[in-house]
Amino acid sequence: MPSLLELEGLRRTYGSLTALDGLSFSVPSGHVVGFLGPNGAGKTTAMRAIFGLTDLDAGSVRWNGSPVRQAERRRFGYMPEERGLYPGMLVGEQLEYLGRLHGLSAPAAAAAARAWLDRLDIGDRMESKVETLSHGNQQRVQLAAALVHEPELLVLDEPLAGLDPAGIDAIGQVLVDQARAGCCVLFSSHQLDLVEDLCEQVTIIDHGRLVVSGTVDELATSGARRLVVRVEGDRDAAFAGGIPGVAVSEVSAGQARLILDGSVDSDTVLRAAMTAGRVTEFSFERRRLSEVFREAVA
Repeated sequence: MPSLLELEGLRRTYGSLTALDGLSFSVPSGHVVGFLGPNGAGKTTAMRAIFGLTDLDAGSVRWNGSPVRQAERRRFGYMPEERGLYPGMLVGEQLEYLGRLHGLSAPAAAAAARAWLDRLDIGDRMESKVETLSHGNQQRVQLAAALVHEPELLVLDEPLAGLDPAGIDAIGQVLVDQARAGCCVLFSSHQLDLVEDLCEQVTIIDHGRLVVSGTVDELATSGARRLVVRVEGDRDAAFAGGIPGVAVSEVSAGQARLILDGSVDSDTVLRAAMTAGRVTEFSFERRRLSEVFREAVA
């Protein structure tokens, strides 16, 4: 039976600051869900609430329909944004220790530690101290620590921050593989292009409230039409400035992304572009996740 994490009506205040304001959403198994929001939106507070690391003023966290208790949390994996590793401890020993805390036997914990370090291409650092590793390799070890006990739910706070392209590919593939194996995967990131590539679903919050939720495909094809136009000699897309119902979303290297309301005929835009110069690009495109994000939190 598929697993499901549900956050229902979460509220958390710190004095006059409201970190979570009735936040509700769910994370189904078999999916990588991107958890997005501007700085201070409440993402970390929500993730900490899943693990009982912050008290709630109201609301509940449920796993498969039941309140989350310590027994369920032993089957969860968490990768916090801040370092959660012992810097002076050997990598292999640390993973084995964490695996045993989650109920694995000593041989099973040792085997799992070795397997995950090999999977993340740092098997040769098993006898190294964490403090001697690069930032990227510490990220890999921290992910291995979240995975060593084969969790049913994986929650990661900015797991891709500071990684080079090889590290992003390695960790991204692990997240996808875990979801395909039936795990619930929830992770936050400010790297929206990577979220768009990795995730099937996205949840966006702002000021502790849900503002957008849906599949990446649904969000990309919803809203106003997006038209991409490039005109030789008009690198600032000045041609679009006087067209009623057309807004310039962004201009990069002469390529303009335009937002068209329902009343605009694309032929009108084409004629204006042709008047300004030679049109070398003219096509409708999906809405980018970065555009969804900006509009959601505007």
